[in-house]
Formats: sequence, structure tokens, C-alpha cells
Amino acid sequence: MELFDNAINPDINLLPKDGIVNYYGKIFSTTEADNYKNIFLYHIEWKNDTAVIFGKLITTKRKVAWYGDQKFEYRYSNVARQALPWTDELLQLKNIIEEKTGETYNSCLMNLYHNGEEGVGWHSDGEPDLKEDGAIASLSFGAERKFVFKHKLSKEMVPILLEHGSLLVMKSATQRYWLHRLPPVKTIKDARVNLTFRTIVRESEN
Repeated sequence: MELFDNAINPDINLLPKDGIVNYYGKIFSTTEADNYKNIFLYHIEWKNDTAVIFGKLITTKRKVAWYGDQKFEYRYSNVARQALPWTDELLQLKNIIEEKTGETYNSCLMNLYHNGEEGVGWHSDGEPDLKEDGAIASLSFGAERKFVFKHKLSKEMVPILLEHGSLLVMKSATQRYWLHRLPPVKTIKDARVNLTFRTIVRESEN
């Protein structure tokens, strides 16, 4: 599948089966998107991401931050993280995307990619802490980056170009049947800030 086979339409499901992904395109002006990017680059409590792989603690160049309604503990890559209180800007964005998507979110995992050499490998967001089949809304600020979905069984791939100030929503069975990744691109020198709004629940509530 080629990037943007169709004109941008948030009502179109970009996946051919087993899940729903809607791309809203740019929902902010360039000026607004630039402002959010600059605020998040310099006023977020960024920390290097860590993961336990084969019993060994790995530290990535990519940085992360975790915010939410409560001091949620969120565990992924065998590492537990505790949410910080919302900032004013994050609450603004939360309200905007809840209105646009008709979904509700209680937390946000943020990622800072300093340049195109930093990416993230194939994975799905299927941790027990997350609402089962819940919506995950992804906002992008900064460098345009290719984002790719791969079906876990058929291996079919669906690439999407995530623009500066754009919104992507994954929901329904997407995390059960599809992996996704942000591949590295050495020619990209600009930073990208990614915000993924999601819903944390206790495992028994799923």
C-alpha cells in the first residue's frame, strides 16, 4: 500500500481488516504546532527510556515522559513508570482530541525523538494496564516521519506519513492484530515529539 492512497479523511479506516486506524491529518496550524513543539521540547520532564531485554537493562537515546489524571503506574518493556500531573498544554490537547475523536483519555505517554536516527521497533500497545481495544490518539509535532503497521499473521504492511501537527487514532482490535513501528531515517535532522493519549484501567476492569 502506498502512502496516502486516498485523500485525507478521518472517516476512512486505513487498515484493510482486524482493526481501525483513522488519520485526521494536520489539526493545528503551523504556528500552533510549532508553539506546542517548542513548549514540549523545553518544559517537559523528559527521561531516557529504559527496557529490560533478556534480563539486561537497556537505555535508549529516545526520551519519554508519562502524565495522567492520577499517579498511574504503567508497565511496559518490563519497567514500571508513574504518571506525573497534567500540564496546562497537555490538558488543552486532551480536551481538543476528546472532542474530535468522541473518545476519552486519562493519560499520555510522550516520546522525544531528537532526530531521524532515533525510532522504535515493531510492537503493539497491548499491556494489561491499557483499556482493552481502547482508543489511542497519537499527536505528532516536529519532523514528518513514516509510521508503519504490519499485520501479525498476514505480514501485510500499511505505511502512513505523520505530519507536523497531525492526529492519528488507533482503536478496536488494532493492537491485537497489528504491530507498528517508527523506522529510523538518517537524513532527518529535526526533532519529533509524539503524544499518545490512552486510557489506563486495572486489569480486572478490562
